[in-house]
Amino acid sequence: MQFMLLIYEDDAARVAHMDDWMPHCGAYVEAMKKAGIYVAGERLRGVDATTSVRVRAGQTQVVDGPYAEAKEQLGGFHLIEVPDLDAALAWAARCPSAARGAVEVRPVWPL
Repeated sequence: MQFMLLIYEDDAARVAHMDDWMPHCGAYVEAMKKAGIYVAGERLRGVDATTSVRVRAGQTQVVDGPYAEAKEQLGGFHLIEVPDLDAALAWAARCPSAARGAVEVRPVWPL
């Protein structure tokens, strides 16, 4: 079963400490690869590079910045394939970002 681990952190801190935090994140990815569960993942640029698109009443609205103001922003993701939710939660708890923010675990809904 595939799960998306969505990583939420304070965006300013994440961008400022990226070089310091990446070795820990890299080790986490390597552990997932070694366990054979890693499908994909990437870090995202800071929210200053975000553009949001909404369509309301047939009109497209394009706005610089994230969809919602919040202290923690989506900063990256990992797609993993594990047997069940318990395994996904265990891997989410191992994510270095879980100690700095939150890791949302969401099952993938196949087409």
